[in-house]
Amino acid sequence: MQRAFRLRKNRQFQYVYHKGKSCACRELVLLHARSPHLQVGFSVSRKVGNSVVRNRVKRRLREQFRQFMPQLRSGLYVIIARQPAAKADSLRLHTSLGQLLRRQGLFKEEGHTP
Repeated sequence: MQRAFRLRKNRQFQYVYHKGKSCACRELVLLHARSPHLQVGFSVSRKVGNSVVRNRVKRRLREQFRQFMPQLRSGLYVIIARQPAAKADSLRLHTSLGQLLRRQGLFKEEGHTP
């Protein structure tokens, strides 16, 4: 995923935490705030595992989100990984992320979701 699409500053994350709407499942929490451009940030707590595990979870989540990007509405997204995300396979993360995005109504065309 290109750097232009990433949230990097703490105040960007804080804005989404305060103004965004959240939705959760077993592995993930999704927060979304309205914005004219699409950016995403990933948050993985130390409770999930050591640095190797946390970085692996972030890489996998970035890849899953990248697959959904062309179909998503613009906005600021923050994806928070919970402890079960460390043991979940890529298919499970893809399914969970897709369900959260669909539940929030974030696809451009609701009828065209993978």
